[in-house]
Amino acid sequence: MPWIKACTTGDIEEEDLIRFDHGGRSFAVYHSPDGEFFCTDGLCTHEDVHLADGLVIDYVIECPKHNGQFDYRTGEAMRAPVCKDLGTYPVKVEGTDVLIEVPA
Repeated sequence: MPWIKACTTGDIEEEDLIRFDHGGRSFAVYHSPDGEFFCTDGLCTHEDVHLADGLVIDYVIECPKHNGQFDYRTGEAMRAPVCKDLGTYPVKVEGTDVLIEVPA
């Protein structure tokens, strides 16, 4: 699977996320409070709403539509109405570039 540049480290504030679209798919890239970066599928598993407009607190993304919550480090669904986990993708930082490994 190829590594794709999603953004730079300065593009995302800590405890925030950005939307990244590639190859007809949508992803969410997160900057954790401890300075790490993570990537999940961009759409909520409940009703396909993009998570980029959601609220990030610590390691949790809250869907903007029905307030379902996921741990963005693992993709784990944490609060109803979501019950299906998010897909997660490897992330690495090279210099100031944030790269994600996406399915081809």
